[in-house]
Amino acid sequence: MHAIEINPFALRSRMPILETSRLVLRPWQNSDRVPFAVVNADAQVRKYYYPSLLTAAETNELIDEANEQFAKEGFGFLAVERKADGALIGGAGLSRPGPEVPGEFPLEIGWILGRAYWRQGYATEISQHCLDFAWQELRTHCVIGYTSAINTPSRRVMEKIGMIHVDGGDFDDITVPPGNILRPHVLYRIDRPKQEIHE
Repeated sequence: MHAIEINPFALRSRMPILETSRLVLRPWQNSDRVPFAVVNADAQVRKYYYPSLLTAAETNELIDEANEQFAKEGFGFLAVERKADGALIGGAGLSRPGPEVPGEFPLEIGWILGRAYWRQGYATEISQHCLDFAWQELRTHCVIGYTSAINTPSRRVMEKIGMIHVDGGDFDDITVPPGNILRPHVLYRIDRPKQEIHE
């Protein structure tokens, strides 16, 4: 499958560019394809994901699908760029939960960062900003997060940003083969703050 050539100017005219103190969350550009493929080919980064590694073609497909969602809905999985040096550190954002998630939820939050950018607070910084966008701009009533039950680092981040492990919400991810250690998943949720509801 050939990657779709991206026109960054057309994308920027319709999609949000979100900024934190250290990072920019923006639509994907052609220059992101190679560095993001490197992230997705790192076994340590993909330890808790299935399939474990992505090819360059699969990464291109993910990027193209993300930008298509942005163009259609105005939110989605964004490229994450570090302001200090312009480095692509990974991807993060809001999207609609897949059919593997039981229940009806409006949005999920997710992220994947290159190994060189771990343990610097980036995932927390990104996630808090995405939640602010979900409450203030999208006006959603809740956001969920889910991951493999053994993914302790991501669970810590979800708990740090105020997400609660949903009682009775754990499920087997049907996109992961039976017997695979990554199949059991945990579900987390955060509701829109009361002050946002009454604004």
